[in-house]
Formats: sequence, structure tokens, C-alpha cells
Amino acid sequence: MKGRDAKPHLGIFGRRNNGKSSLINCLANQDVAIVSSEPGTTTDPVKKSMEISGIGPVVIIDTAGTDDSGELGKKRVARTREIFRHIDLGILVLAENLFNEEEEFVIQQLNKWEVPYLVVHNKSDLQPGSDGLRNSLRETTKHEVFDFSTLHPHNKEELIGLIRNAIPETAYLSKSLVGDVISQGDLVLLITPIDEEAPEGRLILPQVQAIRDILDNDAIAVVAKEREVDALLKRLSPRPALVITDSQVFKKADASIPDDIPLTSFSTVLARYKGDFESYLAGTPHLSKLNNGDKVLILESCTHHVSCDDIGRVKIPRWLSSFSGKQLEFEVVAGLNKIPGEIEDYSMVIQCGGCMITRKQLINRLKPAVDAGIPVTNYGMAIAYMHGIYNRAIAPFVNLEPNTISYL
Repeated sequence: MKGRDAKPHLGIFGRRNNGKSSLINCLANQDVAIVSSEPGTTTDPVKKSMEISGIGPVVIIDTAGTDDSGELGKKRVARTREIFRHIDLGILVLAENLFNEEEEFVIQQLNKWEVPYLVVHNKSDLQPGSDGLRNSLRETTKHEVFDFSTLHPHNKEELIGLIRNAIPETAYLSKSLVGDVISQGDLVLLITPIDEEAPEGRLILPQVQAIRDILDNDAIAVVAKEREVDALLKRLSPRPALVITDSQVFKKADASIPDDIPLTSFSTVLARYKGDFESYLAGTPHLSKLNNGDKVLILESCTHHVSCDDIGRVKIPRWLSSFSGKQLEFEVVAGLNKIPGEIEDYSMVIQCGGCMITRKQLINRLKPAVDAGIPVTNYGMAIAYMHGIYNRAIAPFVNLEPNTISYL
């Protein structure tokens, strides 16, 4: 399941024929999911972007029934289990007061991945949720059961209100990229190489996001290629309050930008914006502690055309092998695909900026490594560290005092 949308992601779970797809259609006010009385109509998880009145744009993931059977059914359920770590809110759909191992597993997984959730008892026009079900769930999960009927949705607005209140604020990513380190009227210089990896006719998403964020904070964005920077600085007025560079030309930017002008990278900005920045800060120095035979996991958040000088698949492995002087093994995983083997097989994890996935997806992508005590970092911070300019790259966002790092 590829994550390519930063809108809040809602996962719908439950048994076959409990009305999951009907619930999606009811919330969307349109037929966006196939509905049938035949159990198992929904097979693989399907993402549906939609606008829910009172909530706004969301992505709802319609999943196969958790009680699917047979060899194919087991594969469908396995695909459903991959969804838990990618969502911001879960909705468990019950019917006929059934609550057994399948439902317990869903709640277990939601709790494991720290996903808030609602419990909706559908088809309540035929059979309302019983007091026994309510009391049991209240006692074991601290959750209430919301009675609903997709055929007679008289309390639909109440359900939408519950969904709106349950979606965590972090799912909307409303904070600013650099708004807390620049002021109104500041000039921010963006260094953006145009090479064979640059998309034809446009900038990459992190660069566009940075420009928009700078303008939203009433500052001025100036964009230049790396070979124009030296000449530009001689006539640029006012001097930049901040310079953000593509990680691949970090060393060139460090040489060109005077020491008194803060310098960071697009990837480092994204690391603080939606990544596990605290774990990155703790994990990055472990790049100096790798040993011969160590396996390094490189995580890309999207799939793209791979060039002969690809940053994640070619340049970072080459730089890290040279920096460490060790014989290392590298595994690259694109999108949100399954990680080969066990996470304990790896000595280091290097995550891209994550511009194409949600914060929740990125955090949960790294969670197994963080829980296992495996050091994690991201592209920009790793590149800065390997090129000896790590402290300068993170300085705009942390206080660098002896033996301490604190957030600004």
C-alpha cells in the first residue's frame, strides 16, 4: 500500500458483510465503494480520497473482512494487517453484537501502532448494540459503542463529529516547515540542483513545499542552482536569514555560504516537520560506529525512476562505504513495502525525507527499528554527518551546547 497523500488516513475494519463499504458510501454521500450482500466483496485494501462534510479531505482505506477464509482469504487478511501502521484513525465496524477473536486482534493492532479508533455497531436498525457488548467493551477497552445504520443514518452528523474529534491534530500537519526560525521580510535562499534526477519541467515536492511555507510566513524565497550561488551572494540584499540546500550539494553549499548564515537541507527540514527528529538526532552519530558486515536499511517513501546516480540507491551507499571504511551491506525498500527479514538484521536505518507519505506512516515505518534500539537517521542528516557539516545542518533547529542538544 503506497502512501502518496498527506491527508488524514482512516482505516475501516470489520468482518465480511458488516457494512464497511456501505459506511464509506454513507460518509461520502456517494457510491465510492462497491456494496453487495455477498460476503467478501472487498478484497485487497483500497484507498479512496474523498471529502467528508464537516471534516474535509481524507483518505479512507476500505479493507477485506477480518474473518475471510480459505487460502486467498488468508492472503487478503494479511494485506489488511499491513494497514494498521499507515493510518491516523481506525474505525472498527461491528454488527449483530459479534465481538470475538477477529475484533480483539484489530484492537490489539490499533493499540500496538498507537492509532486512535472508534467502535461503530452497524445495522442497528435490525439489531442494536446490546448492554452486554457495551459494558464489555467499556470495561476492556475504555471505548463506547456507537449505534449506527447506513440505511437510516439519522445520527450521521454525530458520527462525523466523533470522527473529526478522534483524528489527531498531527494528521493535518498544520505546523510550519521553517516559520519558527524565520521572520516577516526575511530572505531565504533555496539551492536546487537541476540534474538528471530532477523531474522534467518542475521542482520536487520538498522544494515546492518550502517555497510555499516561506511565502505563507511573509518572507521572500530566492531559488538558484548551486553553481550560481557564489555570484548571487555578492549582489544579494538583504543577506539570507536562512539557506536551504539539496542534500546532494551540501558540501558545495557549506563552502559557499558564510558561516554566520544558517544553512540546512530540505531533507533536514522535512525530518523535523514530519519525521522522528529526536530519534534522528540520537541515531545519526552511529554512522561512525558501523562495522564490517553490518547491514544498512535505506527506506524510500515513494517509487520513482532509478537513475545511475540515484541518491538512495547509489550515492548514500557509496558515501557511507567511503566514510566508514567498512564493508557494508545495503538493502533499499521503496514505498511502504515490507522490509525483508527481521528488523534486528539491520545495524542502521536511513529514511528519506518522507515528502510523499503522512507523518503517521513515516513514524510507524521507523517504529520497529526505534523499539528495537536500532539507530535511525534520514538522508539529509546522514549526508551532512558524512560530509562533516552535521552540526551546521541541525543548528537552525536545536541549541548545540556541549554534551546537550535541545529543541529551539
